[in-house]
Amino acid sequence: MTPEEFETNYTKALDTILEVLANRPEVKPAKFYSMACIIENIRYFSPVFYDAIKKDEEEV
Repeated sequence: MTPEEFETNYTKALDTILEVLANRPEVKPAKFYSMACIIENIRYFSPVFYDAIKKDEEEV
């Protein structure tokens, strides 16, 4: 998997999480906003996650 493919899949997964949370009536708007901010910040770490996964795969 290339870094671009990882970024695309990673972003899609995070967007799916947000969509599911947005459609759940038991999630309060304030908590949703906090979670959305956290998920948006996590998105910036995708290159770090990719490198860590790739490094583990190379060691195996």
